Amino acid sequence: MTSPPMTSPPVTSPPVTSPMVSVTNVSKAFGDVVAVSDVTFSVGPGVTALLGPNGAGKSTLFRLMCGLTPPSQGTVHVFGVDARRNREVRGRIGLAPQQDALFDRLSARRFVELAAETHAIADPTEAAARALGFVDLDPAEAKPVGAYSKGMRQRVKLAAALVNDPDVLILDEPLTGLDPVQRNRMIRLFHDLGDAGKCLLVSSHVLDEVARLGSDVLVIAQGRLAAAGDYRALRSLMDDRPHRIRVVAEQPRALAAALLARSLVDGVSVATDQLVADTSDVDAFGRAIAPLARELGVRLREVQPLDDDLESVFRYLVERR
Repeated sequence: MTSPPMTSPPVTSPPVTSPMVSVTNVSKAFGDVVAVSDVTFSVGPGVTALLGPNGAGKSTLFRLMCGLTPPSQGTVHVFGVDARRNREVRGRIGLAPQQDALFDRLSARRFVELAAETHAIADPTEAAARALGFVDLDPAEAKPVGAYSKGMRQRVKLAAALVNDPDVLILDEPLTGLDPVQRNRMIRLFHDLGDAGKCLLVSSHVLDEVARLGSDVLVIAQGRLAAAGDYRALRSLMDDRPHRIRVVAEQPRALAAALLARSLVDGVSVATDQLVADTSDVDAFGRAIAPLARELGVRLREVQPLDDDLESVFRYLVERR
């Protein structure tokens, strides 16, 4: 059967509460193993990516935010209260866990209906059909989810997380197993929800995915918060390293010599049609490169930062822990 077209879900605007989720001095230990250590952050509406390698503590943080496990110390508040102690607030949270825990004998619609019933939704069948439509799955499909592909199973979990029209969505590695087309559609859906005032926390260890999810990131390394904010601004934390910039141009040797002579670079390497420069003052370099090329009669073809990408920032932040 043909799946219904995916549309943005109807939005129930959350009350103006800032922050929507706050984590304060939170640690979580399992016996002698410390999974999360003294983490503090807060997030509001929009999409925030939780970035970290496998085993960094991302899933434990999500369980703490949903009220599924208590912190060993510190506080976790959703809309100003502890979700573990407040049933109403738990009803405003949607969770798509990383674990592939579906009831394999059920159809997708019946599985999502069960999620709707746990939220006491008046018409769980209609709510399930709507939620499955959001993730581009056919609610009339009778095939059990045990016969679904990994990507389809991921989308069933997303539908179950959306079925109660939550104000806060906790999505743990939600894009794993999706094909490129569905990954694009889900990322667009996440942005639509964030733009509508929902708070989405989306974890990933894939750097390309995080860059497409949005610029706001929380970087977790070894259970600690390594950094938070716009990942492009986080590059400024790398103040002990020069910026590396590739310049594709005619006469790269003449341009390299002029850059060195004017102390615009700390070092430079030259190839046939390009140079790679290290500079401690990227703003001065950026202001000077075009006028200098004109002065020398050198034609610029490309000026490209090589280490302002998310991968470089993440690698640096993890290595410095």
